[in-house]
Amino acid sequence: MKKQIANWGNYPVMESDEESFAFPDQLNQLLDEEADFIPRGNGRCYGDASLAQRTISTLKYDKILSFDTATGIFECQSGLILDQILEVIVPRGWFLPVTPGTKFITVGGAVASDVHGKNHHVDGSFSNHILDMDIVLASKKVITCSPQMNEDLFEASCGGMGLTGLITRVKFRLKKIETSFIKQKQIKARNLEELIQLFQTYHQYTYSVAWIDCLKKGEHFGRSILMLGEHARLSDLDKQQLRDPLQLPKKKQINLPFNLPSWALNAFTVKAFNYLFYAKNFKPEINNVISYEPFFYPLDAILHWNRGYGKNGFVQYQFVLPLEAKPGLIEILNRISDKGLGSFLAVLKVFGKQESIISFPKEGYTLALDFSVRPGLLEFLDGLDQVVLRYGGRLYMSKDARMKPEVLQSGYPDLGKFKDIVRKYNPEAKIHSLQSDRLFLTPN
Repeated sequence: MKKQIANWGNYPVMESDEESFAFPDQLNQLLDEEADFIPRGNGRCYGDASLAQRTISTLKYDKILSFDTATGIFECQSGLILDQILEVIVPRGWFLPVTPGTKFITVGGAVASDVHGKNHHVDGSFSNHILDMDIVLASKKVITCSPQMNEDLFEASCGGMGLTGLITRVKFRLKKIETSFIKQKQIKARNLEELIQLFQTYHQYTYSVAWIDCLKKGEHFGRSILMLGEHARLSDLDKQQLRDPLQLPKKKQINLPFNLPSWALNAFTVKAFNYLFYAKNFKPEINNVISYEPFFYPLDAILHWNRGYGKNGFVQYQFVLPLEAKPGLIEILNRISDKGLGSFLAVLKVFGKQESIISFPKEGYTLALDFSVRPGLLEFLDGLDQVVLRYGGRLYMSKDARMKPEVLQSGYPDLGKFKDIVRKYNPEAKIHSLQSDRLFLTPN
């Protein structure tokens, strides 16, 4: 069925012939056709990684296959959305081992992007918790892979943007919890230097993330709020929370029904937002116990929040720099501030050590920012790319809609190995996307 599709950034937009399947024989029938395709989940990556002239949606392939409530081993089809998993596992005392900032992605998408969360420095990325998974190649062959079996396929599929094959089944470990609440600590940092010191001081916390005011200059350059968290224990709850310690959050969503006009997002409105967001924490430190949803998924409370960037859409720019490359972080924030291209959502996290072929995380600081699409933006981001590379960093393909092939090559030293594995399992490049063509990952 022909339809206009875009990922979460609403940039780019294209027409695609989208098909779906609910059973393996339906998928085989789709693969019998000669047309090229890219697998597609819920479209929550930001750029063009799951865009192509023909897409195969996994959203109807969404069954739970098994759940061992004693050991926390969970097995499901790849189209299942994290929100649906949480509704099943949380009341039974389990949580996702790793979760990104939205619960509205599919399990297959979590693998293809090898998502990370606020706990990467402790628990690594999503692939660290996978026991095994099934991948259907373009040839219809089904291969089971894991860290110990068909390791090359496993490694290239975790973070490989769906280019090796269509992920259909995933088995992974969950995290045991006593309650569905988070014991949260929020600390205000007067500037970037203080924030980095706070990250180091509180490195033992399982979850950590910071919001940064990317437009502030002078002595308060990089002022921030650091948010730390642990899964609350029963002893942390008050009497009302103890009545149902594993309760699911109430479903509350505000709808943004239309695209905001382009003039609504400018340096003045971003500065005003940043002032209010920083000022809302009227104390230097706030400690409380809250539901997991506002801690992990604050933006999921606003349905279609991506419309806030206007009809032209937006680009999310996420990079990682080594721990010692603080001058690079300062240079990038200065460039953004000087240009007046502030982002409402400037989020800094710390990555732990990770060695992999194509997955994004590496030890260091990762910063994610949103920029509405406007004249001159892409050229400005090209300049930021060069700063990232100069300091030994790289960009996240799951958020990318515009980087050049040489930027990818410079940031991922094992890119040649990744391409070789893609050619091995996808030799005719039947599986490809706008992104893979743009980045020369698949032959045009």
